[in-house]
Amino acid sequence: MQLLDGKLVSQTIKAQLAAEVAAGLKKTPHLAAILVGENAASQVYVNSKIKSCEEVGFKSTLIQRPAETTEAELLELVQQLNSDPDVDGFIVQLPLPKHINDERVTLAIDHRKDVDGFHPINFGRMAQGMPAFLPATPYGIVEILRHYHIETAGKNCVVVGRSNIVGTPISILLSRKGYPGDCTVTLTHSRTHDLPAEVRRADIVVAAIGIPEFIKGDWVKEGAVVIDVGINRVADESKKSGFKLVGDVDFESVAPKCSYITPVPGGVGLMTVTALLINTLKASKREIYG
Repeated sequence: MQLLDGKLVSQTIKAQLAAEVAAGLKKTPHLAAILVGENAASQVYVNSKIKSCEEVGFKSTLIQRPAETTEAELLELVQQLNSDPDVDGFIVQLPLPKHINDERVTLAIDHRKDVDGFHPINFGRMAQGMPAFLPATPYGIVEILRHYHIETAGKNCVVVGRSNIVGTPISILLSRKGYPGDCTVTLTHSRTHDLPAEVRRADIVVAAIGIPEFIKGDWVKEGAVVIDVGINRVADESKKSGFKLVGDVDFESVAPKCSYITPVPGGVGLMTVTALLINTLKASKREIYG
């Protein structure tokens, strides 16, 4: 069993991005982030994105607004960033307060600045194999597979979870022509009949269902590659914080059977931010939309 080290892959890509910035670009890439409310996890994620920008020499802007911010006020802020020529890409950190419609906000973002890859135009272009800003977490998964030269062509891949943020887009990416892709993909979910049997067929498992340690060792066949997207807090009195982070995979029982597996933490999560940086550089260079 070999760990797929997201920290190593992230550092490698960040070094490449920093070198490209240092070599001289027409414009320093500029990523902006909007954070509405006081969600602690969101604050951690956004701070990580801002710190990563600094590491590679990108410009970053954090715009914080209180939880009482109205949907109209947020949409106005989105329009300001859409029209700001200095901002190459921006994100609106999810989840948003319940009184704000996530979908309406996503649709308001200029697809040419949608470095999260959530806008339907980018999603549709991805599905058709056209150049697009790829959703950050699936993009990070693809880059891990690429870094470790994991064979994907003709492999059976089972994705557990069908969200628009991870499950559905990674199922599309891994089924597209070319590497890493050319998989035969099964997209499973909570209504799938005999889910353990489906997972046992997989050469590659992508677990993105959001349930702590959901996938057990007897679900996974010998030699499988397991990508654990989950980041779940569970109580642990031995920790100073009172909790520990675990994935959607029961690591202790699954890891011994795998050829490769991502750890949690230290796996896919770090690559999500890195993929966001790649998209921001592409936006700055006008690689996707000219």
